[in-house]
Amino acid sequence: MLLLSVLVAAPYFCYGAPAKLDSDEEDVIPILRDDRVHEEDGRFNLDVETGNGIILSQGGSPEGPEGAIIMAGEFSYTAPDGTPVHVKFVANENGYQPESAHLPVAPEFPHEIPQFVLDQIEFAAAQDAAAAEN
Repeated sequence: MLLLSVLVAAPYFCYGAPAKLDSDEEDVIPILRDDRVHEEDGRFNLDVETGNGIILSQGGSPEGPEGAIIMAGEFSYTAPDGTPVHVKFVANENGYQPESAHLPVAPEFPHEIPQFVLDQIEFAAAQDAAAAEN
């Protein structure tokens, strides 16, 4: 009885074919270029350009630690407000590292650190060093 109630309560997923798009529908963006090269040694290059101005270019090779793929590339698109966005990136053993004028940047520290705070930090470090010697 328990098995029957579990089976009845289990969700039923039925995936049908995707809805057919009309050929004149605005959401269909043409792919203008799609060049892919995959070498047997793991190296690859990918260049894609779409009809709405998205451009992606990236490449990679298994030169990282233990054969990990090191990737580098760039992509660009136009933001909804009309601003052109360009991002360059590297992905390696140090993670994904994007560079762009459009990425958020942490604000500068609002003021200099007061001398009494620096003195206290130095005092605490001296105490830690003395405790480590004992």
